[in-house]
Amino acid sequence: MRPSRRSALRALAGIGAVVLGSAACGPGGSGETKAAGTAGADTETGGRRLGAEWESHARTFMSWPALESVWEEDLPYVREDIARIARAIGAYEYVVMMARPDQVKAAQRACGRDVEVIPLAVDDLWARDTVPVFVEEDGEVVGVDFNFNGWGNKQEHTNDGRVGRTLLSKYDIPREKAPLVSEGGSFETDGEGTLLITESSIVNDNRNRGKSRDRIEAELKETLGVEKVIWLAGVRGEDITDAHVDSLVRFTAPGVVLLDRAFPGMPADSWSRSADQAKSVLSKATDAKGRRFEIIDLPQPDLDRITGEGDDFVSTYANFYVANDSVFMPRFGDRKADKRAKSILQEHFPKRDIVQVQIDTIASGGGGIHCATHDQPGEPVD
Repeated sequence: MRPSRRSALRALAGIGAVVLGSAACGPGGSGETKAAGTAGADTETGGRRLGAEWESHARTFMSWPALESVWEEDLPYVREDIARIARAIGAYEYVVMMARPDQVKAAQRACGRDVEVIPLAVDDLWARDTVPVFVEEDGEVVGVDFNFNGWGNKQEHTNDGRVGRTLLSKYDIPREKAPLVSEGGSFETDGEGTLLITESSIVNDNRNRGKSRDRIEAELKETLGVEKVIWLAGVRGEDITDAHVDSLVRFTAPGVVLLDRAFPGMPADSWSRSADQAKSVLSKATDAKGRRFEIIDLPQPDLDRITGEGDDFVSTYANFYVANDSVFMPRFGDRKADKRAKSILQEHFPKRDIVQVQIDTIASGGGGIHCATHDQPGEPVD
């Protein structure tokens, strides 16, 4: 049986390092207060800034899964999922799919003409973690390379560890090497100076040996230009990422978050306890601007009603992706839960289309749509 990201100890092909970010607010949706194409206030005054995902995107980067040794008999099916996501996003913004040179033609056939497929050596599909984190400074977009190491050397990552440098060079984007090791799925921001992160995914000797939380926080503030870091406990050692925040809690606007919650009646486990702990922390915290958080539960589907399968199936709706004029979320097959989750997202992104995509194989591998996508901030590419 193919091991998954939740199994944590698969020793094959990798993933990478990224974050959300954007140079300007795009059209529609909660939290959008600036015209598309304009820089954030901090950028205008020369400060470094990590933008929110709902701001304007130049393009979305994705990665074509390369290795049968990772996905085994599921490789054709996970490629179908990735192509399905790329085609859906491609209807709203420019999508660039990175693929190994010998796989470019197959990827292009699967993704269609609305997706640009470029030759670039990759290992796996997790672009959220392999692509650099984009920040703005002095009116310029900079890619911060967080030294992806296969989530603490749990997985071979020869090609994915080089994606950041190679991609930035190809697009002539300045590269900055971060002083610590992390991945884009570890970070969640409101675009106004607040960063949410799980302690388990970064204050960890498999990434940053010997570094204290205080030191890591100081380095994150300087590197990303954030003002306040809110620490959530997370979960250690039960999935390959050590519990990235992007499957737990997500901003929909400054001061407003959606929190992943287990399906009602499910027995408590380490993941539901992590959500309880996150809710406790956030209910007492304020953001970088002093606002208290509005916390909205985002319940998972009934596992007896989903179309996917596997002990490690990740059934969170929180791993959604905000693109230009749109939000992409999973469809798990529990019609009532899928409809409820879509309604919650529509309420919080009223001016965007909410698009549900079937991703059963990706979810069985321990990830979601956000894990497979990475946004570059800026004016939309035609």
